Amino acid sequence: MDLTRWNAHSLASAPWGGQVARILEAALQAVDPAEAVRRQLSCSGSALKVGSVSLDLRRFRRVRVVGAGKAGAPMTRAVVEIMGPLVTDGIVIVKEGYTSSDQIGPVQIVEAGHPLPDERGLRAARRMMDLLAASQADDLILCLISGGGSALLTAPLPDITLEDLQSLTSALLASGARIEEINALRKHLDLLKGGGLARLAAPAQIVALILSDVVGDPLDTIASGPTVPDTTTFDTAYGVLQRYDLLDRAPAPILNHLEQGRLGLIEETPKPGDPVFQLVHNQIIGSNRLAAQAAIKQAAEEGFQPLLLTTYLQGEARQAGRFLSSILRQAAVSGQPVPRPGCIVAGGETTVTLRGGGLGGRNQELALAAAGELAGLKNVALVTLATDGGDGPTDAAGAVVTGETLHRARQLELNPADFLRRNDSYHFFERLGDLLKPGPTQTNVNDLTFLFTFA
Repeated sequence: MDLTRWNAHSLASAPWGGQVARILEAALQAVDPAEAVRRQLSCSGSALKVGSVSLDLRRFRRVRVVGAGKAGAPMTRAVVEIMGPLVTDGIVIVKEGYTSSDQIGPVQIVEAGHPLPDERGLRAARRMMDLLAASQADDLILCLISGGGSALLTAPLPDITLEDLQSLTSALLASGARIEEINALRKHLDLLKGGGLARLAAPAQIVALILSDVVGDPLDTIASGPTVPDTTTFDTAYGVLQRYDLLDRAPAPILNHLEQGRLGLIEETPKPGDPVFQLVHNQIIGSNRLAAQAAIKQAAEEGFQPLLLTTYLQGEARQAGRFLSSILRQAAVSGQPVPRPGCIVAGGETTVTLRGGGLGGRNQELALAAAGELAGLKNVALVTLATDGGDGPTDAAGAVVTGETLHRARQLELNPADFLRRNDSYHFFERLGDLLKPGPTQTNVNDLTFLFTFA
């Protein structure tokens, strides 16, 4: 096992480093985007099978591929390999640095900004809209959706600018709002989100292959649900701004748009029962639970007593860190809920309310909050992992914490509480050499935290 891929000192220097690395790799391999597509999509003669649904390809004049998300490039590659010359054209938008090619078969691959939308994404979305608007009843649209799609697939309504969306997105990301709350707003400010893509492509047949990055896999939240009926309303969206005291910070055109929508002066997003979705099939092809279950299986093979604690971990990252460290402490001291050697896995997505000007992400902040709680414990480790390889606006996926972390930090005159106060988890773990840096994984199914007790 090549531990240099992960770059973490505590992982590389520990006798258990290889075991932990293999468990992390197993989780990522289980949600490899290309393999996920191959498991759900097959083509034999004129029959296309998507999950349990079969389509007769003789019905279709064109097969067009569109999509957005961090996993877009490997998903597209798998589709082109499976369907070959049947694919006519298409455009898929991915995060900058997440592809090595601007063309896969006849499908254009466009890099754009994330987590803040940018002009590249806007231009690509407009080209995608031109393609979709030309759809006919004998077209098949394969839509490839994965985490990051909300920022990458950006087509603001005519009265809203890209700058308005960038400003609102920055405020929301700093507020601690949950992803479903953020996306409720996005769906009411965009032409493609909240079922807008399906509405634009009608009357074409749409098949969406979806790699979920949202806790519980709610279809209308993943990438803001471009092919799914929207269960939120203008009132829902406005309520998010109220809840997080953002009414005074939201750009005036956005507030005006939401207020008109609440008054019924602007048409709502398409809702459940809308006939536009009669020719849409949405298929989940990978999720956090799948990754967590693969990690549990590998942990058992490595000799650990495994336990999947949850795949619904949410809330403030620092609070989650303290909660999970208390479970790890109990396991270390009493052998409950699993005896040594044990591996407890928690999946989900926490949030960070920014109070300082430091650098980090939710996985690193969770780990930092755990450092003091685990101080002095023998033969334990807490490992956090953003499955896309990038935690927040950093090049780290997470961090490693052991019972020695606090002692090592004090030797370097680092105070974890000071770094936590500044939301500066990245620079804390950078000094210790305990950031996980696997690079972009080209998948994205939320986050995983591993609690290890070693024999």
